[in-house]
Amino acid sequence: QVHLVESGGGSVQAGGSLRLSCAASGSIYCMAWFRQVPGKELEGVASVTMYDTIHYAEFAKGRFTISRDNAKNIVYLQMNSLKLEDTGMYYCGADDTSCSARTDFGSRGQGTQVTVSS
Repeated sequence: QVHLVESGGGSVQAGGSLRLSCAASGSIYCMAWFRQVPGKELEGVASVTMYDTIHYAEFAKGRFTISRDNAKNIVYLQMNSLKLEDTGMYYCGADDTSCSARTDFGSRGQGTQVTVSS
């Protein structure tokens, strides 16, 4: 597995944008984002393989874009049109086997907080 470090979280007004980044300590097949919003269980956001196969959770489609730089082992999550209900802790996950917008990964970062206000 790999060590993951997220960055890019912060506070933004509803309708605004944020870009999250996650740097991995090495190359790995699948990199993904999942989140913990207040009052809800962990939920997958999006995933991308090193071959650019991408999966999104339904709520993320059309607003969030996942991408990765394989040369730098970094995955990004561009979040647009943010809503109050997007507030939460966002985690980076990575795995060498399967890839989907889920919450269980062999490697997981510490998380970065996203706060959306009105």
